[in-house]
Amino acid sequence: MAIKLREPFQALERLDVRHWQPMHELERLQGEMNQIFERLAPSDSQSVMDFSDVPSIEVEETDQEIILKLETPGMEAKDLDVEVADDTVTIRGERRTESKTEAKNVVRSEFQYGKFERMVRLPSPVQNTEAKAEYKDGLLRLVVPKAKTETKKSVKIDLG
Repeated sequence: MAIKLREPFQALERLDVRHWQPMHELERLQGEMNQIFERLAPSDSQSVMDFSDVPSIEVEETDQEIILKLETPGMEAKDLDVEVADDTVTIRGERRTESKTEAKNVVRSEFQYGKFERMVRLPSPVQNTEAKAEYKDGLLRLVVPKAKTETKKSVKIDLG
């Protein structure tokens, strides 16, 4: 096996800046990035989720509790599923399209429909059995008390 030393400026010596086209390089790079994301995305277009589909969230921490707020305008409480673990909150939901019998002539729609799932790691352990939720006007407010932890004690170890 031969070891080849890399010379960092060797590539610069071969670079002919007269023919360098930075926009072509950027287009090539964008094409490569698109290929990477296409490989990562599922083939079923229904299951591809855009980041704009995920509701916005806000997490606030006080001394006694953690308050989580999630924006879901146009949804009802029955469309949401909230699960609280010791250190995470998972919220699933589905925004459904309106189904009317009359024919629509929609020219443009920016509404987001479909399923979403949002998992949030909490800043500290909580008492998940004491969680309380309120849903009003498209805003989910979840209040979870922090877990009671023992005060850390210093312990002397006998070395013998």
